[in-house]
Formats: sequence, structure tokens, C-alpha cells
Amino acid sequence: MATNNRRMSGKKGAQVGSGGQRRKGLEGKGPTPPAEMRKGHKKNRVANAKAKQAVRRPAPRGRGGRSSSELVVGRNPVVEALREGVPASTLYVQQFIDNDERVREALQLAAERGGINLMEAPRPELDRMTNGLNHQGLVLQVPPYEYAHPEDLANAAYDDGEDPLIVALDGVTDPRNLGAVVRSVSAFGGHGVVVPERRAAGMTAGAWKTSAGTAARTPVARATNLTRALESYKKAGIVVVGLAADGEHEIGELEALQGPVVIVVGSEGKGLSRLVGETCDFRVRIPMPGGAESLNAGVAAGIVLYEAARRRG
Repeated sequence: MATNNRRMSGKKGAQVGSGGQRRKGLEGKGPTPPAEMRKGHKKNRVANAKAKQAVRRPAPRGRGGRSSSELVVGRNPVVEALREGVPASTLYVQQFIDNDERVREALQLAAERGGINLMEAPRPELDRMTNGLNHQGLVLQVPPYEYAHPEDLANAAYDDGEDPLIVALDGVTDPRNLGAVVRSVSAFGGHGVVVPERRAAGMTAGAWKTSAGTAARTPVARATNLTRALESYKKAGIVVVGLAADGEHEIGELEALQGPVVIVVGSEGKGLSRLVGETCDFRVRIPMPGGAESLNAGVAAGIVLYEAARRRG
């Protein structure tokens, strides 16, 4: 028995109970946090670096998809974007910036609108964010645009007891033309605009500005394949009308504008693509006595939307 006592006395640590102190010391600690959340860990540094680059990385896609976030750079562009109500999440202001009228107005507009974070950042950080563009100490971050699905536009019209009036753009790459079309759709009671996912203008800050605020209430849908989207509309009983300089019909003769219709507008230079043109039920021309060869997408869409609204009224 003496031998056993000597062996036990040679062990490290307490020989008697701790009174629960060690157990209490572990209470509330919870599981070890993941490496990405532990300060100083390699994975934590990588996660922080990725977060800083989020402004240039596409956001996750939803039902209709989302665009990537956008940066508006420079004092005049930032002030104009804020004046026109372009959605914004963060206004970055350079440290020790020269405080002129544009800077003061940008800060005031951001504060009045609310919901816009104000962040002060050193010049090297703004240079990195803008890839060296002349930001003049002001950078406005525009959040990703939430696109609708093409089917959502027709469904919303039917839910309101109305025949769908939709404009689809084929090969239109200028955001200002997209903004002008959105404005016309809103003015003449349309139900939205459809754009292709690739090689087409999207809802950028420039499109928002040209829409003069109507983009906030007129949905824009994005189609993975425009031809298939138009075919789906046709299966749902919606007439697809394409605008073409050599169209077989004039807009004043087309009774289809009185019912559910999708108006397809091509680019000013190339017009409708072959597959889209073949998908249309009718190809319609706009008479131009003045002899102009073509109209830009915004003007052409506005003329046909007016005719549709007149017939429906």
C-alpha cells in the first residue's frame, strides 16, 4: 500500500477535487470557431482579402439572375447618380479630401436618402478598388440589380387583369437605350422589358439614370436564351411582333397590338438577329416619310408602345 501511495504522489496535477472550478472555467466557451473566423489564421486572412474584392465579383444568381455590383467613379458622376436616384449601398470618400461643392452635395444627398453607408478610405484603397481610374476621391457602389424572370412579366399582367405589353431587346448594347426603353414602357402602361443574358445592355447606373427613376417600378427580366423566351411567350398565347425596316406590315395596320403582345426591338445597326426574326409572328415597319434609315431602340420602342396604348385605350 505504501508503494501505491508513492506512485500516486508522483503524478502531476491536483491530488484532490478542484471543486468544479475547472469545469466552470470551460462553461460558455462553445465549440472552437472555424479557421476563417480566427484572427491571425491563414484562412482568416484569405477570407478578408476575398471580402475586399466582393465589389468586383458577380453576386449569386436568383430566379431571374443578378448582375454584379458596379462602381460609379468621379465627383460629377457620383453626384449625378445620387441626384437621379440610382440605387447605392456605399459612398466611399477619400481621407483628407479637398471639400468642394460636389463633395458636400454628395455627402448631403447620401445622408438625405438614407440607407447608404459612408466609408472613409485612404487613396491607395480607392485606387485599388477602381483599378487606377481618376476617382477624384469619390466612389459610389451600386448594388447588384435583381432581374425578374421573363414569365414573371406576363404573370403580373394577367394577375392585374390586363393583356401583357412587353418589350424585348435583341442585340441592344447601350445601357442608355435600355434606360430609355424602360422609361417608355412605364409611360405607356407596359409590363416590363426582357434582355438577353449575354452580349446585351444590363441595368447599370447609366441605364438607371436614363430611365429617370422609372426603373424602380418597371421590372427588367433577363433571358438565358431570348429565342426560347419568345417561344415560351408564343405558347402562352402572346403574339410576338418584331420591328424591322423591311417588315411586311406597318404598325398602324397591326391589330395584334390590341391584345397580349411582345414587341421585339433590334439594334440600330444590325436589326433583329436571324433566329429572333424567324421566331416573330409578325415583322412590322415604322413608316418614316423623312427618309431616315433607322431609329434607335428607345425611339422605335416608344413609337410602337404609343400605338399599342392608343389602341388599348
